[in-house]
Formats: sequence, C-alpha cells, structure tokens
Amino acid sequence: MAKGHTITITPTDLHVEVTLDGQKLAQSDHPVLLDETGLPTRYYLPREDVRTDLLQPTDLSTTCPFKGDASYWSAVVGGQVHDNVVWSYETPIPGAEGIAGLMCFYPEQVELTVTGEHQPA
Repeated sequence: MAKGHTITITPTDLHVEVTLDGQKLAQSDHPVLLDETGLPTRYYLPREDVRTDLLQPTDLSTTCPFKGDASYWSAVVGGQVHDNVVWSYETPIPGAEGIAGLMCFYPEQVELTVTGEHQPA
C-alpha cells in the first residue's frame, strides 16, 4: 500500500437505502463502510439486500491497487439503462477481504440515504 494511503473497513448497523428514478435498488441494515484516504465513505451492501433483478452485468472492469479487480453492473429502471452504477470486488486483495462480494453504488448516480439522511454526491 502506498505510504500514507489507508483503507478502513467497518461493519455497521446503519440503515442504507439506494433509489434511482424512484425505484428502490437496495435497502440494508448491514452495510460495510469503506473509508479510503482521499475518498468519501463508501457503503458496501450485502448482495441479498440489493435488487439484483434490476441489474445487468457489464464488460467494464477496473483495478485498484488497494482493493483489487472490480466488476460492474448497470441498473435498468423504467426501461432506461443506467450504465455501470454499481460495482463489486468479488475477490479483493489481502487487506480488503471485508468487502468481498459486497455491492457499492456511485452516490452521484443514485439517491443514497443513510439512517434517513440524504448523502451528497
């Protein structure tokens, strides 16, 4: 890991809801918070709390030197496709195992609410 760059993974019982164009995509009371140097807190949600029936896998993949290889999904809401709105590290690198298989939404592409408070993008 780069000097001074840290990742903190914290399970919590905060209530997280994700909506897009009025459609609830996820709701969880078991998110995992990922705090990474220079980035806003990310809310990783258990797959069983995500409406995966509204998601389509995409060909996009990225690599993060601090978490590993990410896979992406698009959301289909009201007949409209919202590209690459959610990602997951299926097999993260050592040190990031706490987010394995969890799903995270881009807050600038969805409405993210944590314990009743809308989160800014």
